[in-house]
Amino acid sequence: MRERMDRRQFVRTGGRIAAVAMIAPLSACDRALMGRGQDDPALPSHRAPRGPARDIEIVAEPAEVEIGPLGVFRRWTYGGHYPGPEIRLREGERLRARLVNRLPDPTTIHWHGVPVPNEADGVPGVTQEAVRPGDDFVYDFNARPAGSYIYHSHVGLQLDRGLHAPLIVEEATPHVEYDREHTVVIDDLLAGEPEMPDQDGRRGPGMMGRRGMMGRRGMMGMMGDETPDYLAFLINGRPPEDAPVLDVTEGERVRLRLMNPASATHFRVALGGHRMTVTHTDGRPVEPVEVDALEIGMGERYDVVVDANNPGIWTLAARGLGGNPSPARAILRYRGVNRSAPAGLPEGLGSGRLLRLTDLRSVETVGEPARAPDRILDLDLRREMMMQGRWTIGGQTWPDADPLPMSPGERVRVRMTNRSPHPHPMHLHGFFFRVGDALKETVVVPGHMGRIAFDFIADEPGDWFFHCHHLYHMESGMARVFSYI
Repeated sequence: MRERMDRRQFVRTGGRIAAVAMIAPLSACDRALMGRGQDDPALPSHRAPRGPARDIEIVAEPAEVEIGPLGVFRRWTYGGHYPGPEIRLREGERLRARLVNRLPDPTTIHWHGVPVPNEADGVPGVTQEAVRPGDDFVYDFNARPAGSYIYHSHVGLQLDRGLHAPLIVEEATPHVEYDREHTVVIDDLLAGEPEMPDQDGRRGPGMMGRRGMMGRRGMMGMMGDETPDYLAFLINGRPPEDAPVLDVTEGERVRLRLMNPASATHFRVALGGHRMTVTHTDGRPVEPVEVDALEIGMGERYDVVVDANNPGIWTLAARGLGGNPSPARAILRYRGVNRSAPAGLPEGLGSGRLLRLTDLRSVETVGEPARAPDRILDLDLRREMMMQGRWTIGGQTWPDADPLPMSPGERVRVRMTNRSPHPHPMHLHGFFFRVGDALKETVVVPGHMGRIAFDFIADEPGDWFFHCHHLYHMESGMARVFSYI
């Protein structure tokens, strides 16, 4: 929690961009944000770390973790904590993070959402070899742009064992004014160890690139799913019966950094007694949008500001889309209020103004004449029953998939059609993309023929992973790699 006592107004810069079909044109400011762009034919990396470094050590290790009245669980942790310890940096600060692996299996760290140098991206078999037990590896990068991010393992099903934590990069010049902030990490908790069945029905821990994985809950007609049966939904590692308390003072403006590192659960989030003003998506600032609720897919983050003008004790709730368990909860408690029991679940969980993707408008860019994309990729998202029920992107499944082509400096447009009933949170490593009027790097493609398109500038060398952030879909092949041709 951080406090700022004298800020009252939103800082709004730049202007809106007119959308062209589903995609707004990328401006000169976009290219400055994303990199050097089309005028750099040699395309050297512009992300090489520079300046004095802050050195930290992150130890990946098993630990016994008490999760309220649910009991003690054996989790894989960063430094014995679940979720892992928050890392907070200044915008542009150089971080040298030494990962020490004390787990029984190889592991990595992916800095989700941060445009790091390719060698620091943490994808085994793509950008590095996984760090073996007893070994270490140093990730070195400058933390920019500012925003709310996550760091997590990118090996097998380790994310569902607990290997994730928040990463905050503080703005040099804030885009939103606030007095206090809280980080809210929403997660799904397994009773046992994560596993996926092989073709012969045996179950195993899963490793990215394994073949022949089928659904855990059986087949839903011809469109089965691998989502596990979770024991509980948590906020900041605590179940609803032992909800964390978010203290506020009447009259404050409170910034909530909402993060979903869950492995297989989309959430609808609402706060009792208050509306939320959305100010950032995936770390990037947007024009303020007031809503009663928002939906947050796996890998997404939303920053919201709440005006603390309704004293009492209120419930912040995150309901998993798809049924049980009961919603995750945190308690927003005004100082000086003596009542101990909070009000019930927020009405916004079932009604009210819901945030839409089309509501999000970046404040970081100015318009310019539309420029056609240099390359268009049409990709279907589906489950291929002729391929042992594996999930595919463009009819192909990782690791037996062709690279997705891009050339240095190109503007690439990706058009996705979801030919399954399941929503897919699609995450692109290494780049922010423009979807509608917003900058993001994770976007949910709705089920039942939902369509989403995004643009990005291929301005940073390296192979970059692109995948569904539903962990069990990714493990079942729903991933590709963007490579230069």
